[in-house]
Amino acid sequence: NKVVQLLSDLEVKIKAESSEANELHEKFSTWCKEQSKNLAFSVDTDQEDVNDLKASLQQLNAESTVLRSKIEDLASSSAASEVDLKSATDIRDEEHVAFLAAEKELLEIIDTLERAVSILERELKGGASMIQLQHAGSVVQALRVMVQASAINSADASRLTALFQNSQKSEDADEMDELGAPSAAVYESHSGSIVETLQDLQQQAEAELDDIRGEERGARHHFELLKQSLEDEIQFGAEDLAEAKKSVVERDAQIT
Repeated sequence: NKVVQLLSDLEVKIKAESSEANELHEKFSTWCKEQSKNLAFSVDTDQEDVNDLKASLQQLNAESTVLRSKIEDLASSSAASEVDLKSATDIRDEEHVAFLAAEKELLEIIDTLERAVSILERELKGGASMIQLQHAGSVVQALRVMVQASAINSADASRLTALFQNSQKSEDADEMDELGAPSAAVYESHSGSIVETLQDLQQQAEAELDDIRGEERGARHHFELLKQSLEDEIQFGAEDLAEAKKSVVERDAQIT
């Protein structure tokens, strides 16, 4: 009958719809599980990214701190090198000025001695312009005669007299060390010759001139080496400083 048929059809339909609903529920449940897994994985991944980012920021901050400390050290070192260079340059300039003054004085002394020796040799060989020279008993007397004859000026004579007396004092001191008694001749030449005495003084002056010129060359060479070293330190320090500042800017940009 029709009622039974309708009920039978309805039962089939309900079962079919129930099966379809179960299938949809199963699919939805599976989808939910997959979404849950994906979400959990995404959360874990994001957390790892956050941790990595924190570690990177800490590393960048640490590097930035080290670089800033390096910048301070480089700036301080460069400033110290510049001060040292200026100080060394000032000292070298003072030494050079002192050398030029000493060299000038020795050259003048040597020139005066050469002229005095030339005059003495000429007069002692029979010259007539300064007869007194032939009877001079000491260097001081000979110099006095040459001043009176305007052969040398009084300033040159005073300079040579002082040089001779200082030389005699040194020789007397040496003899006292060796013999225990001072030399008997205060102003006389130990060689017995005024000319030889002046020639000895000239040789001493020339030797002293060679010495101070050698010292000047040595001091100049030492200064040039020191100057080059300090200039290199300043140059390399400036390059390192610029690089460190650039690195700080780059890291600060990454941090922000």
